[in-house]
Amino acid sequence: MYSLKTISSGTIDAAHARADRYRLLNEPHEAESISLDILAVAPDDQRALVMLLLSIADQFKDDLMPNVKRTQVLLDRLTDEYDRCYYRGLVTERWAKVLLRDDPVGRNRMVYDKFKEAMCWYEKAEAVRPPDNEESLLRWNTCARIIQARLASMSGEHHLEDLGISKKP
Repeated sequence: MYSLKTISSGTIDAAHARADRYRLLNEPHEAESISLDILAVAPDDQRALVMLLLSIADQFKDDLMPNVKRTQVLLDRLTDEYDRCYYRGLVTERWAKVLLRDDPVGRNRMVYDKFKEAMCWYEKAEAVRPPDNEESLLRWNTCARIIQARLASMSGEHHLEDLGISKKP
């Protein structure tokens, strides 16, 4: 077995930049590995925890349930309430999208329920968001539009109205 090499604490900023780059290049395994290297040196580094969380969520399409479980552990390590709510919403939304990919006509009730759950997390994040941060609103709107466009028959008229969504385009 190989012993992993440890990065120096002085290179953490450069490692963050490299992880960002790999994730943008759609190479989540590399971003995950770098995030783990950072966390080996700085276990509470919130930026590395978020990058690791996102990198694992990027891999949902390959291996959903084990990766969902891995993200749940990471979510509990986030110290900021907004981040915990926002990223729980994001993880749940991505879970819903994988389910939707596997059931493109949206007949699986779990798809709709996961989008609704994500929206609830985004609303919690919205309540504690920093000034001028509208990420949670934008994500909520994305979920609402997916429900409106692809899952309206599953959700039913009354559920859409509960969300403040009109069935008419």
